[in-house]
Amino acid sequence: MNKELRRVSIVVLIMFLALFGSTTIIQVFQQDNLKSDGRNVRTLYASFSAERGSILVAGQPIATSIATNDKYKYQRQYANGQLYSAVTGYFTLNQGNTGLENALNNYLSGTANEQFLAQLNAILTGQNPKGASVETTIDPVVQQAAWDALGNYQGAVVALNPKTGAILAMVSKPTFDPNTLAVHNSAQVISTYKQLLVDSGDPLINRAIAGSLNPPGSTFKLVVASAAFESGQYTPDSTFPNPGSLTLPQSSTVITNAEGGSCGGADTASIATALRLSCNIPFAQLGLALGYNTISGQAKKYGFDDDNLRIPMKVTPSVYPQTDSDAQQMISSFGQGNDRVTPLQMAMVSAAIGNGGKLMTPNVVDNITAPDLSVLQKLTPTLYNTPISSATATTMTQLMVNNVANGAASNARINGVDVAGKTGTAQNAPGAPYTLWFTGFAPAADPQVAVAVVVENGGGRGQSAFGNLLAAPIAKKVIEAVLNR
Repeated sequence: MNKELRRVSIVVLIMFLALFGSTTIIQVFQQDNLKSDGRNVRTLYASFSAERGSILVAGQPIATSIATNDKYKYQRQYANGQLYSAVTGYFTLNQGNTGLENALNNYLSGTANEQFLAQLNAILTGQNPKGASVETTIDPVVQQAAWDALGNYQGAVVALNPKTGAILAMVSKPTFDPNTLAVHNSAQVISTYKQLLVDSGDPLINRAIAGSLNPPGSTFKLVVASAAFESGQYTPDSTFPNPGSLTLPQSSTVITNAEGGSCGGADTASIATALRLSCNIPFAQLGLALGYNTISGQAKKYGFDDDNLRIPMKVTPSVYPQTDSDAQQMISSFGQGNDRVTPLQMAMVSAAIGNGGKLMTPNVVDNITAPDLSVLQKLTPTLYNTPISSATATTMTQLMVNNVANGAASNARINGVDVAGKTGTAQNAPGAPYTLWFTGFAPAADPQVAVAVVVENGGGRGQSAFGNLLAAPIAKKVIEAVLNR
């Protein structure tokens, strides 16, 4: 009998310890996850009952909370909602949060661990709880320039400071007005949300950092050229056979250069000429010679395949997927096949080249300030990686300057300024409109901005448009906005 009681007692003790342990884990170690869980209704009500902190651009609020007479006490209000929607995201009653509203919800709602004492003090003194304010790195002049330059095109623009990683502009179109999702009428919010979901332009997707992504086209040649020079086996003067068309190995697929014919007219084409004129055939041969592992390793150094990148919003990883044949390897080496990138990723490639080979971690937040004006967080520029040597960066910079000065990226020229750039015109499914690209930085000798532009659906021109025609002029206006500040 005593033996059986002892067994029962041991089982009860084990069950108690398991319950105690799980409760401790949930209440202590999982509290942040519980707070951020969209199903936590108590947190939802608390978020609205407290005055949510502001989101600021150059000290001016672009998202604030205003007092209401309903049970939620405060409602979110967005100034220039569409202009900054890719930054703020939205804050709703029942459809979740996006953008900074989601990524920094704990700070904005005042529930971050660093704000515990402030919240406790507010309760003890009878004050209304208030969230922290978030000052962004966005420059309003550059943001407006990017917005205006993109116009009615479907696509995105990202501009950042190569020396710090600070994001100066982030625009995605089509977009939405977050004010329409901030109202306290659930039926109205759900109706608006459903309309946005079925919109063919996918306005809720921030194309600058997320979505199904686009093939990079010839902008990916920057990664392949970097890999070639870093390998020590190639220089800008290294040459390849220069036919006007090329049938891929074990395949009936024929590739050509963008302009048709050979690359520059000679029997061979150098890497420098192929990059300047954006020729596919030499880069296909270079990509095959380098091999998948070399190019993949270089792409990862630039940030490809990084599932942990946050700005602080999560960034969808750009991909250079495994190839399974020589033909696929050659196609992927000039940014086609299954290659997919975000504009932020291509801006990071240009930023690293412009910054002497050092890639700074991109960020859209400058600082987070408590209601008492104490700084809870301050952006400190951090090194993400050093994907290329300073020597390779110097070489790549000169090649990119040549692209703009007398090559395929001529529409990005700015009088009196050396602009370094690369265009891209990416094919999609047969008969589908092209995706148009530009990425680069300026001034080349001392970069103040790196930019990437993507224009989807061929800019409404099907397969008749190209990167230099539409994307390069957009980038030029953004660069000018930075340089003219």
